[in-house]
Amino acid sequence: MQEPTFLILTALAAGPQHGYGIITDVLRISEERVRLRAGTLYAALDRLQGEGLVEAEREEIVDGRARRYYRLTPAGEARLAEEAEHLRRNLEAATSRLRGRMTAHPAPAARPAGGAA
Repeated sequence: MQEPTFLILTALAAGPQHGYGIITDVLRISEERVRLRAGTLYAALDRLQGEGLVEAEREEIVDGRARRYYRLTPAGEARLAEEAEHLRRNLEAATSRLRGRMTAHPAPAARPAGGAA
């Protein structure tokens, strides 16, 4: 699963949101690393709806414009949980291996400031 898709599903796991809400939530969740454009978001939402992972919940008119709210489906919730578990296992493996490297190759001691080498 691509990171933007994972983040969109994660944003919707908190509850139904409209497009701008998803965009700002993804920005916050990703610590401003992932900036979704509206076209990218709506293409992803269409694809996710086609896969049965999200669905439009309701629509309201705000300032004369339609605002559609999307929510995670049970299948979307299951898929997000599966992906989160996959990422957790990968993180655990990477962390374990890095710990092993740090033990085998400790960082060199810092030299005193201004001292002779």
